[in-house]
Amino acid sequence: MRIENIPESYIANGNLNKNLFIYDLKMTETAIKTKVNLNMHMFSFLQVGKKQVHFLDTSVIVDNKQSILIPKGNCLWSELLDKENTYYCKLLFFSEQQLIDFLNKHVTKENSSKKIPSYFVIENDTYITAYLNSLTSISNSSMEFTENLLTVKFEELLLYLQSKYKNDFNNYLLSLVHKEKTSFKYNIEQNIYSSLSLEEIAFLCNMSLSTFKRHFIKEYNLSPGKWFREKRLLKAKTILEEGKLKASDIYLELGYSNLQNFSSAFKSRFGISPSSI
Repeated sequence: MRIENIPESYIANGNLNKNLFIYDLKMTETAIKTKVNLNMHMFSFLQVGKKQVHFLDTSVIVDNKQSILIPKGNCLWSELLDKENTYYCKLLFFSEQQLIDFLNKHVTKENSSKKIPSYFVIENDTYITAYLNSLTSISNSSMEFTENLLTVKFEELLLYLQSKYKNDFNNYLLSLVHKEKTSFKYNIEQNIYSSLSLEEIAFLCNMSLSTFKRHFIKEYNLSPGKWFREKRLLKAKTILEEGKLKASDIYLELGYSNLQNFSSAFKSRFGISPSSI
């Protein structure tokens, strides 16, 4: 699967020399788990359809009732069509420097003991609706006017969200420029029971699959395929022994694409079929 460099892929010549950039993304086909190398921080204002984003430690799905702020870096996203087989999302990209300029002007560093999430969800309201309408008007204006006014509109948006979400939003913005690097082992253990493939987990770790496997074996003294399979099958056995769920209820969330593959792996490991439990 190819890696999509965004927002560069949305520009005709692929070159981006802006601190702020608006793009209207319209689709008529569903895209599942696109590998995205996001080179700018991004607000995603979903208008029609649903969007799911996978990060190393979690995933999130939003519809047109919410917007989402996504940090630059590697992620996987799926764009799901609405009933009318359409998907429409207004994207606002901003550079690190643009963010730093805002923080220096409007944010005093907070001391927060809370874990900072991988994304920030915004509940849409009448202000957001009016704001998006104003962005549409700006994008239809002359280039020089657009660049100057967009800088003002970006500051306006962040000030509004700052007033709405207080320190939670400030701390999230600060985390974007002071992002702590988590350990390889932590990242792996956040995905023990995820539906992501090894290749997808490697991508989120910003590694090739071969490099990922070398790091994994060094850390765990076992190949990632065997390690993940063992962890997931032991978890499945525990769940089934509780008697509340069947194999058909759990195979997807434990990383198996179909019930038959799960049943075969389970029987090979424990000598009995999941249904016997």
